[in-house]
Amino acid sequence: MDVSNFLENFIKKESLFKNKSLLQSSYNPDEILHRDEQINYIAKVLAPALRLERPSNLFIYGKTGSGKTLSAQATIKQIQTIAHREDIPIKSIYINCKLKKIADTEYRLVAEITRIFGTDIPPTGLPTDEVYNKFYKALDSKKQVVILVLDEIDQLVKKIGDEIIYNLTRVNTELKNAQLSIVGISNDIMFADNLDPRVKSSLSEEELVFPSYNAMQIQDILKRRSQEAIKDGVIEEGVISKCAAYAAREHGDARRALELLRVAVELAERKGQSKITIKELDEAEEKIEKDRVLDIITTQPKQFQLVLYSILLLYEQRKQENLIFTGEIYTLYKDLCSKTNLRPLTQRRVSDVIAEFDLLGIINAKVISKGRYGRTREVSVVTNETLNVKIKTLLEGSLHLT
Repeated sequence: MDVSNFLENFIKKESLFKNKSLLQSSYNPDEILHRDEQINYIAKVLAPALRLERPSNLFIYGKTGSGKTLSAQATIKQIQTIAHREDIPIKSIYINCKLKKIADTEYRLVAEITRIFGTDIPPTGLPTDEVYNKFYKALDSKKQVVILVLDEIDQLVKKIGDEIIYNLTRVNTELKNAQLSIVGISNDIMFADNLDPRVKSSLSEEELVFPSYNAMQIQDILKRRSQEAIKDGVIEEGVISKCAAYAAREHGDARRALELLRVAVELAERKGQSKITIKELDEAEEKIEKDRVLDIITTQPKQFQLVLYSILLLYEQRKQENLIFTGEIYTLYKDLCSKTNLRPLTQRRVSDVIAEFDLLGIINAKVISKGRYGRTREVSVVTNETLNVKIKTLLEGSLHLT
């Protein structure tokens, strides 16, 4: 392909988008559809801040793309608008706990919050107690209510343990002027159940579950957003409803539906088309699925990666059968552990890891009974050949097996 010609032609063609940013995950719409009940609940819990009273800590959970973050941010924005108008000292802080440089250690997280208050703290070097003292001082510098939103709070706990949550929920005992309220948001519905009981009771003073969107609700969201984001006449009939059906099948993820539509339009543009059809939507689904699988695998611990690598190696060796059993996966996995200087997990834990990969849709693991010999998992690989090659290459690089 002559890249220069392609780029020259590309710039001359009109975009199929009116405003692409409206379909990106970073966009915050003015109106959030089908979430009135949840937004009202968040407002009721946080409203005491407008009287300079500390709101209860709130824990929000639900599947990815169910509108949790959008709803929390929209409600807090309205509270801040009123606070600004009435001169009520309310400050809100939003932290995405998935970001490595901010929330991968207790020091970094507390330092980041303290910096938001205008106190400079070095990236490393101070004792943790001193960082907390600076944090308390910055927080308590005036009479105010602070709402701290910890998005993907489960990622924070996974990285540094739940003691940090306990410490943050106990901050008010150190303050004289300010008051701190925490809003925790998690995609992991079981997250709170795994917390230390004292942490759970201090964090989950109020709880709110976001249900997944159904296909009709996602269709409404797609129609509304596409009217503003994509030019008229570009979307062929049936594309929106199929896009909604795809996303509803994926646990009602509205964010995924919007991404799917955006990628489909991008694919149509690359082909020089003036419309997007079901074909582009199917291609977009395949592309996103591939990217999702690779992203998931990249973030897995090395032990998990080695289990998956063992499955792929066995699958490669016996393509005719395509069925592999837990025992033989474990035997190969243990052998690879010695080559990569990793301490092997127990066979029971490896069985759990296999079940997790099954839930993620990378493999199919069916439990079968072997009578008096107990039970095992019958494993088959469900990803396609092209993707398997990419996964294997990625794993070999990550595990230094090349």
